[in-house]
Amino acid sequence: MKKQCPVATTMNLIDNKWKILILRDILKGPKRFGFLKKSVVGISSKMLSQNLHEMERDGILNRKVFPEVPPHVEYSLSPLGESMRPIIRSMEKWGNNYLENVKGKQQIKF
Repeated sequence: MKKQCPVATTMNLIDNKWKILILRDILKGPKRFGFLKKSVVGISSKMLSQNLHEMERDGILNRKVFPEVPPHVEYSLSPLGESMRPIIRSMEKWGNNYLENVKGKQQIKF
């Protein structure tokens, strides 16, 4: 049986830019759908919902439903999701360093 690559496993769990940006925001504390929709620029409601569902299914996020009208749902990091904190922080640090070193040398479009 072929051993699974741990890097590929990690990439499969955070396999698109949306998941990384969702994690970025939830690292700061539990977030509601509406906040994430505004914060993750360019994501559609359908795509946000799909990614949140996948991350919950994969054990990265917890979903808490408050029994209120209208319904109030918050997403937070599970213990597994919390273990991704150093990965996201390293990406943030690397990105800041990159932006500082190329500032003025070339125009960056994201």
